[in-house]
Amino acid sequence: MNQIPWVLGLLAGGTIFLGLPVARLRNVATKTKAFLNAVSTGILIFLLVEITGHLLEEIEELIEEALEHGASWTGAFQLGGLFAVGFSLGLLGLVYFERRFLGTAKNGITPKTRAKQVAMMIAIGLGLHNLSEGLAIGQGYASGALHLAWLLAIGFALHNATEGFGIAAPLSGHEVSWKFLALTGLIGGGPTFLGAVIGGWWVSKPTETFCLALASGTILYIVGELLHLGRQLKEESVVEIGLLVGFFVAMITDFVLIGASG
Repeated sequence: MNQIPWVLGLLAGGTIFLGLPVARLRNVATKTKAFLNAVSTGILIFLLVEITGHLLEEIEELIEEALEHGASWTGAFQLGGLFAVGFSLGLLGLVYFERRFLGTAKNGITPKTRAKQVAMMIAIGLGLHNLSEGLAIGQGYASGALHLAWLLAIGFALHNATEGFGIAAPLSGHEVSWKFLALTGLIGGGPTFLGAVIGGWWVSKPTETFCLALASGTILYIVGELLHLGRQLKEESVVEIGLLVGFFVAMITDFVLIGASG
């Protein structure tokens, strides 16, 4: 079996562990916690805009082709349906997951437990997103574009380093084990490796679309949770600055990826 997709997947997904040690910070001031939480939120907001915008653009192109060139509406309906189902499952799935496995009483648990729950949900959402990234890497390799596959892997590696920080930020100031951090890293970054391996021998556009839609729905839910935590810290000015920093950091890393692949 060709091991190049394995190497590419490990490179792209492994860097998520670089940002996780932030969670081990001790005696973190309220303003610092609010800032780190907001940076994490800003990163996720950019990912939500990027992913959802990409999917909606593809659907709009299919609609325009049907209207202007008489193409079949089947593709637009199929892609739109996949987006609607995936987005709904991603959003409502985390609601069910939280109520079923994490408990329903948000106000009756300790801040440490709630921070770990939020970090785990972030890891799940990012894992779904990173599965699609891995599929893109693997499909690039399978199509014979080895140079592009390496560029994508390097670009996603840079991007995933910021995602690791996003997982760790809500945990700052709380005592958390390396074992728990390793688990969140595997959940968030492991799907990149899995996607690269699968994409290396099986290409499926509907699967990639569905994974991206799932990621959009989960990230929307997580953003809502993080904004709620930010309001509880009552550091509005710091939060707004953190949101901007996180958003632009994610945007710059995305531009670096685009420039490298171009």
